[in-house]
Amino acid sequence: MPTPENTHPSPPPQIHLKRNARRRIRVPIHTPKRFYGFGIPGLDVNKLVGKLIVVEGADGSGRSTQLARLVEWLEGCGHATIQVGLKLSTLVSEELEKAKEGNVLSHTTMSLFYATDFADQLENIILPALRAGYMVLADRYIYTLMARDMARDMDEAWLRNLYGIALVPDTVFYLNVSAEQLVQRNFAKNQTLDYWESGMDLGLSRDWFDSFVKYQALMAAQFKRLQTSYGFTMVDGNRSPDAINADLRRKIEQLLIGK
Repeated sequence: MPTPENTHPSPPPQIHLKRNARRRIRVPIHTPKRFYGFGIPGLDVNKLVGKLIVVEGADGSGRSTQLARLVEWLEGCGHATIQVGLKLSTLVSEELEKAKEGNVLSHTTMSLFYATDFADQLENIILPALRAGYMVLADRYIYTLMARDMARDMDEAWLRNLYGIALVPDTVFYLNVSAEQLVQRNFAKNQTLDYWESGMDLGLSRDWFDSFVKYQALMAAQFKRLQTSYGFTMVDGNRSPDAINADLRRKIEQLLIGK
């Protein structure tokens, strides 16, 4: 397998590039990168000139809508973008999906499955793209994985060590939406609730609606706990998509000019 130092991103299907001559292209200010822990051995972080932007939030929080709008906006400003997210690794994504369907794995094994998915994308997509100057937009990152595991009583110190390979993003937005809003949005979109997003594996309640509300409250508490350590930006996700997007764009513009 090529090492991160000699891997260059060939344009995968997720990469898009548009240029609009009417808009001024703003060259992002280069800021030093670092890992949360031991990182990837032998990698020169000074060569990672792109930006890693993370959008976190539960299903129904509006992540997909906001990411799509941010991609369109950034590309319109002349930036190359690439998107990553959970369960998108070509190495284990299919196996992980099958494992979730069976609900037969222990919490630790499932956690390691997701960690493998993340590590593969980090080494083979995220880091090469940042080295090439791309804007990498992540539809959730290690914080969702850690919050899920912590809600299932897994050791936080062990999780922090496990995800010590993770690169510290340039900015992280958490779309904070009330459990009641999430229920309405999920029913409107899918006419049902997801087994895992409802925490049905935890035995919180036999009623899916009740379990969903309780589980999302647990997840919100874990994100609040993580926010004190990792310092990501809490965004009011109960507002209109336009208001949220204007807020995100303003904060990203500040990031690009180094404010």
